[in-house]
Amino acid sequence: MPSILIVDDEPEILDLLRSYLERDGMTVARAADGEAALAAYDRLHPDLVLLDLMLPGIDGREVCRRIRDRSQTPIIMLTARDEETDKLVGFELGADDYITKPVSPREVVARVRAVLRRAQWAPRGDEIRAGDLFVDRRGHKVTRKGQMIDLTPTEFRLLEVLASHPGQVFTRMQLMDHLQGSAFDGYERTVDTHVRNLRLKIEPEPAHPRYVVTVYGIGYKFADQHEDV
Repeated sequence: MPSILIVDDEPEILDLLRSYLERDGMTVARAADGEAALAAYDRLHPDLVLLDLMLPGIDGREVCRRIRDRSQTPIIMLTARDEETDKLVGFELGADDYITKPVSPREVVARVRAVLRRAQWAPRGDEIRAGDLFVDRRGHKVTRKGQMIDLTPTEFRLLEVLASHPGQVFTRMQLMDHLQGSAFDGYERTVDTHVRNLRLKIEPEPAHPRYVVTVYGIGYKFADQHEDV
C-alpha cells in the first residue's frame, strides 16, 4: 500500500486529494506548510510526495531541494502557475512530474500511479555495461568505476531507455512518451532538463558527453559500442 505525503496550504485540496488517493488504496499524510512537510517526511518516509510550489514559510522549491538532499523519493509538484520557467526549475530541483492547478483528482491519481510504477519498475536479470558505466536494472542501481550514482526515478528511466537501445536515436517526444506514459506537446524542453541533470551525474565531462549524445535537430541517443565509450 503506497504511502503519499500531500503538502498544500489549501485545506480543500488536501481533503479532496486525500479522498481520491485513499479510495485508490493508498495511505495519505498531510502537511500545510514547508516546515511541517519536512518534519512529516523525516517521520514517515513516504513513497511519494505531492508538493505545492507556493507554500507559507519554507516554499515548495526549498522543500523539494531538502528532500532531494535526503533521498530520491519521487516528487510531483503542484502549482497554480503555468509558467514554463516554473516547470523547468521544478525539474532541475529533481521533481519527477508537474501538475498545474486547478487539478483533476483522477489525473493526480493516474500521475501518482505512473510515477510510482517508474520508480519501482526493474525487470529481472537485465544488466547494461558501457565502458566504466554499469546499469543494474534489477537492483535499480547505477555505478561508474564502481562508485554508486544516485539518480531520481525519472533519470534512471531515461538512462535505461537510452542505454537499452545503444545507437538508436530518440526524439524528445518519444522520450517524453517513455517517461510520462504519454507525450505532452509543449513539454519537450523538460527532456533537455532531465538529460542535463543525468549528464551531470554520469558523465566524466558533462560538457563533452560520451554516453548520452545529442543528435542535433532530432534528439538523443546512447553511444553504441563503436563510439568512444
